[in-house]
Amino acid sequence: MNDFKEKLKKLMNEFVHLVYHLTKNFPKEELYGLTSQIRRSSLSIILNYVEGYGRRRPAVQLNFYEISPGSFKEASYPFAFSKEEGLITKENYMKGIKLLKEIGAMLWTEIDSLDRTLGK
Repeated sequence: MNDFKEKLKKLMNEFVHLVYHLTKNFPKEELYGLTSQIRRSSLSIILNYVEGYGRRRPAVQLNFYEISPGSFKEASYPFAFSKEEGLITKENYMKGIKLLKEIGAMLWTEIDSLDRTLGK
């Protein structure tokens, strides 16, 4: 794995750990709602990326890489919603948003690179 991919994977991992850490304090009644949703969508970002990386053919890699931004968007809303509901602090929200912005930009760089490889 090259340095770019390692950095992207590291940022994704950092975001997932942040989400898991923050959601430990969410109300118990949200365990099967908001808590579960934000955890699953955040984890899905890195899981799809890693699965794509593990695929041999660029077209298959691209398929998984393109799923990651969908999960990225899916995680962004409940993260913002959690801040609005006072479940996470503004400071932690800003930390997460900074990670999400960097992850998003890097994901699109990966997708664009594979698109060029495939002649798209």
